[in-house]
Amino acid sequence: MRLSPVNLEPKRDTAMRTLIISYDLAQPHRNKHVLAQQIMALGQSWARPLEQTWYVRTESREEQVEAQLANVLDPNDGLLIQAVKEDAVLTNTALRWFRQRRFGLEIGEETNVIAFPTPLALPDDQHELPLAMAS
Repeated sequence: MRLSPVNLEPKRDTAMRTLIISYDLAQPHRNKHVLAQQIMALGQSWARPLEQTWYVRTESREEQVEAQLANVLDPNDGLLIQAVKEDAVLTNTALRWFRQRRFGLEIGEETNVIAFPTPLALPDDQHELPLAMAS
């Protein structure tokens, strides 16, 4: 009788999921911007509804995300990473989803906003919104 070899490779879970990432930095002036850059690089898209709370759409599991962020966190920083459903209640905030920037890839409307009411297209000769339209 011949036994088949055991597959020691971990199963790859490539399902897209939405994670909520929230943190409390002991010294925010030291690594706040670096942490934000790391979070934005985690998945295909992200949203930041509150100052220290992010949604990220990614194929990575919570443990993988924690491992990626650990190198920019101090020992006294708090971190929460949790898979969430699409439903949410937001009060006094907005939710804009942004795409991961991919250089050399045509996005279409020259924007990385993917789920938010887009502003009216500006005429070619108008580079800014008039003040009356800006508010």
